[in-house]
Amino acid sequence: MSRQPPIPLKHVLRNTPDIELWPAGLLHARSNADARLLARAKTVLRRKRDGRYLAAITHEGLHSLLPNLQREPGLAAAQGVLKTLQQHTRRGLEHVNTLPLHRLHERLATLGLDADAYAAHSGLTLVAEPNWLAFAGFDLFRRPLWLHINAARAWLHMQATALGDGIVLESISGYRSHDYQLGIFERKRARGLSVEDILAVNAAPGFSEHHSGFALDIGTLDAPPAEESFESTPAFAWLCKHAEGFGFRMSYPRNNPHGIIYEPWHWRFVDAERGQ
Repeated sequence: MSRQPPIPLKHVLRNTPDIELWPAGLLHARSNADARLLARAKTVLRRKRDGRYLAAITHEGLHSLLPNLQREPGLAAAQGVLKTLQQHTRRGLEHVNTLPLHRLHERLATLGLDADAYAAHSGLTLVAEPNWLAFAGFDLFRRPLWLHINAARAWLHMQATALGDGIVLESISGYRSHDYQLGIFERKRARGLSVEDILAVNAAPGFSEHHSGFALDIGTLDAPPAEESFESTPAFAWLCKHAEGFGFRMSYPRNNPHGIIYEPWHWRFVDAERGQ
């Protein structure tokens, strides 16, 4: 497969352990006051734990969206990233680095899990989050899709090539933070599922391939999202034949050694050199 051309970096998500820095134009206002401010904002600070909007950055400066902003955990790190934004153009972003595995043991402890024991049992490894991600369009649910820049280029190239063959590939989800993964567990536990049941479907926080920005769930218009029936679609057949040429492989085939259910929709970009 030929090397794909660079994609224009229309939007970039800046990432810190506690706070994400979002392009304001990709966020929905949650009140009239938010709408007025977001209309003027360039960047919004968003808490990773619960998605709360913390502050908006306009040409006039930083505008708090909640009381006691200065006490917000991780604010200093987010402000440090803000200071560097003007040093990088969208055509010349710095190399992607990874964040520290921030508070991972605390997250796992809330689920009754030990990181070392879980890693030994599952065969999965810890996955750090990237410090920035590229916008790769919108997913099936019209949410922004964030991926590592190399995976974003490969995904958009693969999606366009499939469409040329009459195959519609839709992204279902891409990058997820450690906090988002923990939220999945908390919501499922609230519905009565045990941690053991959830681990058959979702990797523990800190161990999901989605944290890296290299993995995405793929669907199509004629099949429900993230269900095994996807394997019967022309889209899945196309992926099995062509995806590896774009650097993608299915992570969890049947009887995989990690104890995770068969996921024909979950694919990971594994060709680190492609797209650079």
